[in-house]
Amino acid sequence: MKANDLFKTIASLAFCLVLAVFLMDASSEEKREAKQAFTKHFQETVFDITSKAKFSVEILLDDKEYKKLGKDVVGIVIHNARDEDVEKAVITLDFRNLDTGEPAADKPVMKERGDGLYTVSDLDLRKKGGWKLVVTVKKDSEEDSAQFLFPDVLKNPLPKGRYNP
Repeated sequence: MKANDLFKTIASLAFCLVLAVFLMDASSEEKREAKQAFTKHFQETVFDITSKAKFSVEILLDDKEYKKLGKDVVGIVIHNARDEDVEKAVITLDFRNLDTGEPAADKPVMKERGDGLYTVSDLDLRKKGGWKLVVTVKKDSEEDSAQFLFPDVLKNPLPKGRYNP
């Protein structure tokens, strides 16, 4: 075999090897994305996956299912794309009247409780009329948000379980 033929054979094998590795990596990435699921832990809660599927947001409306929440406090549970608790995140809430576009008069007060749970006081999600709540989560370089329209979101709550984006 001539040196030129040997070079062509080695180059062809190297190309095939690189192509195979690339295809295997793309396939495993598709499998990881297909397996991505977020857990809704409670039955009587409001749940959504953020628009870019970086986080899930579960809103506990009262202390029926989680007694540690306390009276007149809303709980928000945040998980990341690996379905792990998100701690030390910056959570912002924008609660506006759908008819007027004006923000709610009360300014919500949020506290982190650990294990992905954040509690919020001064947030009345059962107010009369139509309201939009946008929950924005920022953790490290990741930022994403979920939107909830009240009272419509209360009419058909999802059962607890696992949900894909």
